[in-house]
Amino acid sequence: MAGDLLDNRGRGDVRWSWPPIHPEGRKFGAIAVVVSLIFLLGLDWEIVGWPLLLLSLGVFAFFRDPERVVPQDERLIVSPADGLVSLIAEVEPPSELVVDDGSGHAGLQPGKVTRISIFMSVFDVHINRSPIAGTVRRVIYIPGSFVDAGLDKASEENERQHVLIERTDGLKLGFTQIAGLVARRIVPFVKPGDMLGVGQRVGLIRFGSRVDVYLPAGTDPKVLLGQKVIAGETVLAEVGSQQLLEGVSQ
Repeated sequence: MAGDLLDNRGRGDVRWSWPPIHPEGRKFGAIAVVVSLIFLLGLDWEIVGWPLLLLSLGVFAFFRDPERVVPQDERLIVSPADGLVSLIAEVEPPSELVVDDGSGHAGLQPGKVTRISIFMSVFDVHINRSPIAGTVRRVIYIPGSFVDAGLDKASEENERQHVLIERTDGLKLGFTQIAGLVARRIVPFVKPGDMLGVGQRVGLIRFGSRVDVYLPAGTDPKVLLGQKVIAGETVLAEVGSQQLLEGVSQ
């Protein structure tokens, strides 16, 4: 009926449901189940089979992909990842997001901005989401090492993938997916030219990692160190009128 309150999936009721498993994780879970059954039924090694069976359940849980209720306000920048706010610092954005890449689309402006680092443990959801609505301008993969993602130097040394998104008003926002000690694969879901809605899935990082978000210049974070954030739901910052004007002028 007109005037009924609906959620962002058009439903008039709210109920809990098991989160689906992302297709990327189904094969890993299936492999773990088969291996555990070989030890349990084929070799009768229960001391190995039962722990492996529990591990397979953990693999399925790692790749869970729950629905999220995304704030419907274009001024808001939402978290691209589930996890813990581990670092907030004033830094220069990565050069790959600043330099002219020959595409005809300008990158971020040079100069210090606020970087919010979100650490994802193996217990967090690892599907990453777009912090704003807009068009993907850059997706840049950089090979590197696999030091602890909680360390500040991980932003420059680890395997990582930069993503730059431009809103319709010209405001640009960059974020970086960073592999960690256990993570060994960054899986992108998007490419340059794709148009995204806020909170739309953009990729995942397997088994523990980190995401850095580079807020537009002059934007203050609305989260604190040690805060738990939820991808697509937690508001990291609000872009005011001054930042909107700066975004249009770039």
